[in-house]
Amino acid sequence: MRTIIAQAVVEERMDFGLSPEQEAIVDGVAAICRRFGDDYWRSCDDEARFPREFHRAMAGGGWLGITMPEELGGAGLGVTEAALVMHTVARHGGAMAAASSIHINMFGPHPIVVHGTPEQKARWIPPLIAGTDQACFGVTEPNAGLDTTSITTFATKVPGGYRVNGRKMWTSTGQVANRILLLTRTTKKESVRKPTDGITLFYTEIDRSKVEIKRIPKMGRAAVDSNMTFIDDLFIPDEDRIGEEGCGFSYILDSLNPERVLVASEAVAIGQDALERAARYGRDRSVFGRPIGQNQAIQHPLAECWTALESAWLMAQKAAWLYDNGKPCGAEANAAKLLAGRAGHNAALQAVLTHGGMGYAKEYVVERLLREVLICRIAPVSEQMVLSFIAERVLGQPKSY
Repeated sequence: MRTIIAQAVVEERMDFGLSPEQEAIVDGVAAICRRFGDDYWRSCDDEARFPREFHRAMAGGGWLGITMPEELGGAGLGVTEAALVMHTVARHGGAMAAASSIHINMFGPHPIVVHGTPEQKARWIPPLIAGTDQACFGVTEPNAGLDTTSITTFATKVPGGYRVNGRKMWTSTGQVANRILLLTRTTKKESVRKPTDGITLFYTEIDRSKVEIKRIPKMGRAAVDSNMTFIDDLFIPDEDRIGEEGCGFSYILDSLNPERVLVASEAVAIGQDALERAARYGRDRSVFGRPIGQNQAIQHPLAECWTALESAWLMAQKAAWLYDNGKPCGAEANAAKLLAGRAGHNAALQAVLTHGGMGYAKEYVVERLLREVLICRIAPVSEQMVLSFIAERVLGQPKSY
C-alpha cells in the first residue's frame, strides 16, 4: 500500500503539462511572434537593425513585465513562465535576435526587485515594463572575463554620488539602451578580505558624453548589438546605487541562475525550429525518385537531435521549478545551459546538413539559426566553467581554478 501511495504521489508531481494560464502565455506570445516572419528577421540580420517593432509589440502585449511585481504593473510570475515566454519567442524564426531584444527584462532587473528601495523600484520598473526604457548589462570586462571578482572598473565616492572609470565588454543592446546595470569596484581587490567584497552595483542613465559604446562586428545575431564600453568620469548619483556599497557581487548572483535557465530555453527553441525546418525539407525534397527523409541517414541524426532537445528542455524546466520554489538550482541551471547549448547547436548544424547545399543559402533560414544558436554554447558561462562547477559542487572534487 505504501508503495502504491508513493507511486501515486510521484506520478502527480511528474505532470509536465502546462496549466491553462501557462498555455495562455504561450498562445499570446506566439500570436505576436507570428506577425514577424522570416523576411523580417532576415532584414534585421542583413541590416544589423535592432528589431524595434518586435520589441514594441512585446511591450504592448505586457510581456516585458512577466516577472516584475504586480504592484508595479508586472505579472509577478516566475522563471518558469519567463522560460516559456523566451522559448516561444526564440522558436518562431527570430532566434537569438528576438530573444536578446527582450532577454534582459526577464532576469536583469531582479537585483532591483530584491534589493532596491521602494522609490527605486517605482522609478525604474514601470518604464522597463512599458518598453520606454531599455537597459544593458555592464558586467564583463576585457581583462577579467568570467573572473568577475577581478573587474577593475572603479567607482570613487564623491559628494552626492560616485565617479566611475573603466571598461566593459560584450555589452549587449548598448547602442539602443538608455540605462545600464553596472557592476564596479568601490574597494580594490587587493584591499578586501574576500575577493567578492568591495563590489558595488548601480542602475543608472547612460551619459554618452562620458560613455563611449563601440559596436563589435560578430558572427551572428547582428540585429542585436554587442559592444565595447568605455567609461570615463561618469557621475552616478547615490540614489542610483542598488543596496549597500560593497555588496554588489551577491546581488548580481540573483540574476545568474535565471539567466542560465532562459538561455537554455532559447537554445532548445532555436534547435526545435531548425529541426522542424529540416524535417519538412526531408519530406519535401526528392532525390533519386524518393524523399530524402526516407533514408535512415537523414532520419536517424534528426531523431537523435529530437531526443537531445527534449532532454535539455526537461532539465531547464526542472531548474526553473527549483528556482521558483526557493530550492537550490545552481547545478541544474548550469546543466540545462550546457545540455541545451549543445543540443540546439547540434540540431541547427544537422538542419544545415540535411538541406545540403541549400542549407548554406539564406533563403532556407537554417544557416542563420546555426550562427545565432552558437552563442548559447559560449555565453553567459563557458562549458568548461559549467563542468568545473558541477564537478566541485555536486561531485565533491577539489577546486580546479
